[in-house]
Amino acid sequence: MPGAVLEIDRITKRYEDVVACQDISLTVAPGELFGLVGSTGAGKTTIVRVVLGVLTPDAGEVRLGGAPVTAGTRRRIGYLPEERGLYPRMRVHEQLVYLAELHGRTVADAHRAADLWTARLGLRSRRDDQVARLTPGERQRAELAAALVSDPDVLVLDEPFAGLAPAEAATLGEVLRELAAAGTPILFATPRLELAERLCDRISIIHSGRVIAGGTVTELSAAGAPEVLVDAPHAPAGWADGLPGVRVLEVHNGRTRLFLGDGADDQAVLSAALATGPVREFTRLRPTLAELYRDVVSQ
Repeated sequence: MPGAVLEIDRITKRYEDVVACQDISLTVAPGELFGLVGSTGAGKTTIVRVVLGVLTPDAGEVRLGGAPVTAGTRRRIGYLPEERGLYPRMRVHEQLVYLAELHGRTVADAHRAADLWTARLGLRSRRDDQVARLTPGERQRAELAAALVSDPDVLVLDEPFAGLAPAEAATLGEVLRELAAAGTPILFATPRLELAERLCDRISIIHSGRVIAGGTVTELSAAGAPEVLVDAPHAPAGWADGLPGVRVLEVHNGRTRLFLGDGADDQAVLSAALATGPVREFTRLRPTLAELYRDVVSQ
């Protein structure tokens, strides 16, 4: 089912009195990297497990290509679980071949896929080693290879960057971009905001089992707290005091960071800065995803 859209439609999952996730809806289009972002316990893993059929939702439905996800459909989903599942005493290459065959690939195709992904993920020299002998980063890359050897139509990853060194995370990011560019819908859950900001086309921020914000990073930034940075080297202290809706956040070496609240006019701020002398910089600041997350969670 290449090119299919993954749809999560108003799913809810409860454990007695605890609501793990409530009324979650999102779509992941072909070629899209979609991030579920939130802290530990936010509900990300529950959502991922419902998508894979590991958990049955109390309400809602998951669809792939417009049809409900079934046991047969799930064979076309590549899955990297939060709790890793490779056999520790089995050798890397033979395990990848075995998993590819379980997903219906021929023996020859399974070997080719295992060769491809051990090479692409920097595991060629460890292909004949037992998984238990791998470093944590190597084991994580082997887990990712296991999710990819079946040539899945959709990829669902739960905390794929856990345990990876910066260089390993960069390699994984490249692989995910390549897969997305080839048309694979990719859904991944992560608490690492800086990685989601760099990689994702769209993001849903999950908190206490609910989506509290979502969209592209640009859209989320536009909804964030507006700030400007003004570099006016000759401006006296307090030059921005009294400007309607403006609050000074920081002053350092002639550079002033200002919050623009209700009623604030950035052109009035610029005029006030110019009245003090030359202005070398006047920049609207885009909040980082970490700042956006902090703001929406606090609200």
